[in-house]
Amino acid sequence: MNIAYSKTILFTLVAVIAIGVLVFFLRAPFQAPEEVPENIEQEVVEEPVEVSTPEVVVEEEEVVFERFIIPLSASFFDIADKLKEEGWIKSALAFRIAHISKGGGDIQPGAYKLARTMSAFDLAGVLRGEPYMRWVVIPEGLRKEEVGEMLGSALGWSVAEREEWKSVYGSDEEYIEGVYFPDTYLIPLSESPTEVAERMTARFNERFAPYLSRFTQQNIRWTTGLTLASLVQREAAGREDMLLIAGILWNRLENNMHLNVDATLQYMRGNEGDGWWVPIDVEIKSVDSPFNTYLYRGLPPHPIASPGVDAIEAVLSPEETDCLYYLHSEGEIYCSQTYEEHQERIEEVFGE
Repeated sequence: MNIAYSKTILFTLVAVIAIGVLVFFLRAPFQAPEEVPENIEQEVVEEPVEVSTPEVVVEEEEVVFERFIIPLSASFFDIADKLKEEGWIKSALAFRIAHISKGGGDIQPGAYKLARTMSAFDLAGVLRGEPYMRWVVIPEGLRKEEVGEMLGSALGWSVAEREEWKSVYGSDEEYIEGVYFPDTYLIPLSESPTEVAERMTARFNERFAPYLSRFTQQNIRWTTGLTLASLVQREAAGREDMLLIAGILWNRLENNMHLNVDATLQYMRGNEGDGWWVPIDVEIKSVDSPFNTYLYRGLPPHPIASPGVDAIEAVLSPEETDCLYYLHSEGEIYCSQTYEEHQERIEEVFGE
């Protein structure tokens, strides 16, 4: 037998063993080894004992499912590594091969129900399906209808469920708007719109609680603070503008001036087909509505959107300023102490 022939036989033997090991990893569920006692005492029976054999009833073992969460930003390799780190599989490579054998493709972020008895092939099959909980990211400054549109799209709501969302807290003015806290949620697809609303308002109550005492110390009702924060959230171009805008709006309120906030008119108008927050025209400023801050002094009846913590902080700790007017242009904010100065600034910035 020559050397080349011996090497061929050896290579073939190693390949067969490797394939066998890989198949074992793919097919077998991951189970921790049982501990075996070091010393086992055997009971010695001196005389035979006649034992009647009872009827054996074999019961199927109940499958226990656990939640496996895939983060929003997780890549496929992150998912495979997470499965191994949490003890679902023995080999990340084995899972990757199983996933490819199932057809591959993206794995959706969310939560899945998995069992420890599942093999890598079983896990790959489940994770190629739909999660039973989905991630929904709610940004700051959305009105209730916008939040409902995002939830309905992500959770697959029917027309009836979308209508149910609109009616939640419909008669409770304190919770009709502004309390659907902007955050990242992991929501079961089985939850009703009312349950989702309760989930979001519970998050609001949790996050808003630290600010309640601060509003009380400043003799401000929490509903007043939240409403003003919603105006700041909608009027500011970014976080940097919020402190100044909050200071200016407080100045207007203290001077019993009209707030003249365009965002309240946008809220009053709603969506006429072009979006919820498109620019307003001059005619709408004469529409009679408690949300028309060009006609009525003070704050509107309730928030116009759900503000984030930055806007709430701005209302509690506004920038001290003598300005009563502001305008935005190309990322810059300008303020003026008088209406005349404001008009001059408009002509200077916009050439009008």
